Amino acid sequence: MVSLSMSFGQQKITSEDVRKDRARKIVLPNSDGHYKQVKDYVEEEPDADYLHASEEAHEAFRDIKYAIRIHWGVYAKWGIDASWPFLGMSNEKKQAYQELYKSFNPTAFDADEWMEQFKEWGMQAFAFTTKHHDGFSMFHTKTKVTQRANYLNPEISIEPCDLTYSIEETPFKRDIVKELCEAARKRNIKIDLYFSHPDWYDADFRPYVAHPLGNIARTPDETARLVARHREQLRELLTHYGTIDMLCLDMWMDSDVWHQLKETVKLIRTWQPDVMLRARGIGNYGDYYQPEQVVPADVEQTNMPWMSICLLGKIFAYDPHGENYKGTPWVIHNLIDCVAKGGSFMVCIGPDSTGRFHPEAMAQLDEVGRWLKVNGKGIYESRSREVWKENDIYFTQSKNHKTVFAFTEKLPEKELIISTVTPKKGSKIYLLGYEKPLTWVLTEKGVRIKIPHALQSPENRPCDYAWGFQLEVR
Repeated sequence: MVSLSMSFGQQKITSEDVRKDRARKIVLPNSDGHYKQVKDYVEEEPDADYLHASEEAHEAFRDIKYAIRIHWGVYAKWGIDASWPFLGMSNEKKQAYQELYKSFNPTAFDADEWMEQFKEWGMQAFAFTTKHHDGFSMFHTKTKVTQRANYLNPEISIEPCDLTYSIEETPFKRDIVKELCEAARKRNIKIDLYFSHPDWYDADFRPYVAHPLGNIARTPDETARLVARHREQLRELLTHYGTIDMLCLDMWMDSDVWHQLKETVKLIRTWQPDVMLRARGIGNYGDYYQPEQVVPADVEQTNMPWMSICLLGKIFAYDPHGENYKGTPWVIHNLIDCVAKGGSFMVCIGPDSTGRFHPEAMAQLDEVGRWLKVNGKGIYESRSREVWKENDIYFTQSKNHKTVFAFTEKLPEKELIISTVTPKKGSKIYLLGYEKPLTWVLTEKGVRIKIPHALQSPENRPCDYAWGFQLEVR
């Protein structure tokens, strides 16, 4: 085996490694909106000394079908959405926002309680905002912010400072990321750490992604500090908290620091070679992508796995209005739709300033969890099928292709007809959660599955909202 001249860290890259990696064709689809922000300067094919996460890591990602994203930060103090409202605030309010960390004290937060709840809801993974665009770190960091904006100055000046701007400097003090990772690992819940490339608190990070100080030129020394702090915080996240399954990068920087950011990505591969990287800001150096607030209309023509993220309420953070939460049927529909197309579904909620979730959000996700206890067999670790939908019937299949699952949100009165699945001769067809095999016959129009009369009464059905049928095909 011939070794390439290029390597990084302690990881030796061979020509055979590169050949196998390139053969996987891990590339973003043209439909990915975030790729359009960087495609002019991020090379389409990664450098020869770069390898993606392994095929095993990609398969493990594909096994995750249902996950939760938690947006939480000092913005919970004001009951507003994550970071973005900051841009529309008056200068006085922006200055007050920057002081919120001094009173952030979520005394009701309990990582074990959260993870027990996620497990009950049927979640296989959780994503958590370690640092959003506003720059506040929800973990212990040794990095320092050395200058920030003073919004009370009529001209908005940059002033020196010396703080981590993190949870460690709040009355709460505890490392929330550490506690969540430990609690998740005990319950075999996969860990996804969200990290924003831009930072609106640290003046060195201007002008990236609507930074409030974007019109003030940056010096070479500031650029060096930006790169160093960004890199060091990622190193902390990937070396202080055990195995991290996914790193959920967000937004982008720009072409002037792409070379340095690319080196950071290569270093990430030495810290945790199999961490799955979200592609935002790094193009085809990423391992997966994430459609946001939308489920792709069809099966995506790419080998890069995807996970759609959608809000349960109307904002990413804590939504105090119970009527805004979209409901259990909405979650189940999107979950089935994503999985049938070969993707995964991530639902997003946030806790309030004390660390508690809205009762309505919890009630809806409780119901989803109960539905998954009946139907999870056709969701978890499944794969897409060439024909993923027929009329109103959605399909998944087992990884060995021996079993097909057909999901419908309208249980027929008498029979279900499927034209694109041929059951194995002499096999049994089941309604998931119903013990007795169903009567079926193969006709010219397809397989006709008889629905027992007893199931016309809702109280006799194994679940609500959607029903899954299990068919042995070979």
